[in-house]
Amino acid sequence: MASTVCEKLRTQIEEGKYAVGDRLPSEARLTEEFSVSRTVIREAVATLRADGLLDSRQGAGVFVLAPAEKTPLPFQNVEPARISSMIEMLELRTAVETEAAALAARRRSPAQLETLFETLHTLQELFAKGESSPQADFDLHMAIADATNNPRFREFLELVGPGIIPRRALATTSGGPELKAYVAILDREHGDIVQAIADGNADEAREAMRNHLLGSQARYRALLRRTTAGAGKGRAAMSGPSG
Repeated sequence: MASTVCEKLRTQIEEGKYAVGDRLPSEARLTEEFSVSRTVIREAVATLRADGLLDSRQGAGVFVLAPAEKTPLPFQNVEPARISSMIEMLELRTAVETEAAALAARRRSPAQLETLFETLHTLQELFAKGESSPQADFDLHMAIADATNNPRFREFLELVGPGIIPRRALATTSGGPELKAYVAILDREHGDIVQAIADGNADEAREAMRNHLLGSQARYRALLRRTTAGAGKGRAAMSGPSG
């Protein structure tokens, strides 16, 4: 009963029946409005106080508070189009996914290994056709996370989302032969990771994943340097000769 009254009061506050700073009606009026006992009203008010929506002031009554600012969820400001943002995520992924690969090599079941090879094959087919593959790439990393048989690895990847796949950002800054060469490198690196997991070699799986993610970091740092240098030349050209 108290939870029902609590939600009704919460709705009234959210819909503006009681604005910030307003005093709630007395307990007697609330018991009459909701046809409940004073104990139920007190429990409902206590819950809303704990949620930061109400404040009890002795001798004055119960007042509506401004809702607290929501704490932003982690990884919500990751911008795939920003090279520096992708480097940050690659550093974090290196710390997490290298161990995921090692655990997958030790723990993967036959069914999980079959899924890994199927996912790798799908990714390779997209590579060969020159089609968009970031989602398939992400699916492969998710399959590796699942093969650890520790659900926290999947939760981590789900939290950061498929936007962490570097090629989403790379596609906006390069193309043609450069992108094809990059995709060929990724194809080989992914194959090395899956093969090490299939062999049950934790050390090789860890090293293959590390090489993959450190290689992506190096390629992005080089891209960042080129982009920064290009921007600097552009500013110099616009400013013209000095002196």
